[in-house]
Amino acid sequence: MSMTPQPATRPANPRFSSGPTAKRPGWTLEALSDAFLGRSHRSKGGKAKLKKAIEDTRDILGVPADYKIGIVPASDTGAVEMALWSMLGARGVDVLAWESFGSGWVTDIVKQLKLKDVRVLEAGYGELPDLGEVDFSRDVIFTWNGTTSGVKVPDGEWIPAGREGLTICDATSAAFAQNLAFDKLDVVTFSWQKVLGGEAQHGMLVLSPRAVERLESYAPAWPLPKIFRMTKGGKLNAEIFEGATINTPSMLAVEDYLDALDWARSVGGLAGLVARADANTAALAGWVERTDWVDFLAADPAIRSNTSVCLRIVDPAITARPEAEQAAFAKALTARLEAEGVALDIGAYRDAPPGLRIWCGGTVETADIEKLTPWLDWAFAEEMNAAKKAA
Repeated sequence: MSMTPQPATRPANPRFSSGPTAKRPGWTLEALSDAFLGRSHRSKGGKAKLKKAIEDTRDILGVPADYKIGIVPASDTGAVEMALWSMLGARGVDVLAWESFGSGWVTDIVKQLKLKDVRVLEAGYGELPDLGEVDFSRDVIFTWNGTTSGVKVPDGEWIPAGREGLTICDATSAAFAQNLAFDKLDVVTFSWQKVLGGEAQHGMLVLSPRAVERLESYAPAWPLPKIFRMTKGGKLNAEIFEGATINTPSMLAVEDYLDALDWARSVGGLAGLVARADANTAALAGWVERTDWVDFLAADPAIRSNTSVCLRIVDPAITARPEAEQAAFAKALTARLEAEGVALDIGAYRDAPPGLRIWCGGTVETADIEKLTPWLDWAFAEEMNAAKKAA
């Protein structure tokens, strides 16, 4: 029998995964009833749906009118790879890495593209590299929000307006939850399944006029696969950025994205989405403040994510154990919550320090965060009791 009473209430939606994330409140399959199925995506109706997805994205995110927006294959990863393989090599590169995905871009640039003039600026989980060390005469690659570390850049003030190189920003867990400084960003990428809870496999690629100029003035030394090619005859293939995708998209997923964008507009657009994520994070932060066994992985609130919130277990009885045992404890805690159906997929990312990762983006309801925290305390107490019995 449990030695700790279970909380009286449960989250209405136990989905706190950091990707794919929870669908928008009230979502049902009926939301997809107008999907353009069984027809060519290149027909008039198909192109209209895809173009609407682009235009609504621009409207809600506030993307400048002279920036290009395209729907591309292979989620955010595909969008980043398109930019790296198509644009890098024209000048030196600074790449920032403070979590798993940034480290992945380092691997691509150094080991796959085999660029020689590369500086890697690294920091551990929970921290940022020294942004003052970045050289903007070079191309700069970074994640705006580190999905696996819960660390974001504080703003765009560290990026100069008069930079010489391009800034290539992986913004997949920041777009629609944080204010992106588009005037400081030349390439922005994200995916549908992150902040808006859309379906996977489709990425978004946003290009500034400077990025377009690079594409039209520079040809990399290596061959480009078809799904990476953004130019035709030395000029930008404008059709890609008007709804004519490189390969066949899922029109069911497109409809789901359009539904998510409609919902985003209904809650106040970008400002409303940011406010919802901030409220969720504040509710979780209040619990962390009054709880002695847990703390944020990111110690500095100025760089703490309001979407992929990463927590570490700081109870001395746990931190005194070897890391493998700490990981096993965290895994048992999250498994207990999943078995109760109150929190799904909240374990830390596999390469991150042991702990919890709780999604606080706008599709999550603050009331569910508030109902989750007593269950976190319950699960921790149960696991501590189990450990004492086993000792």
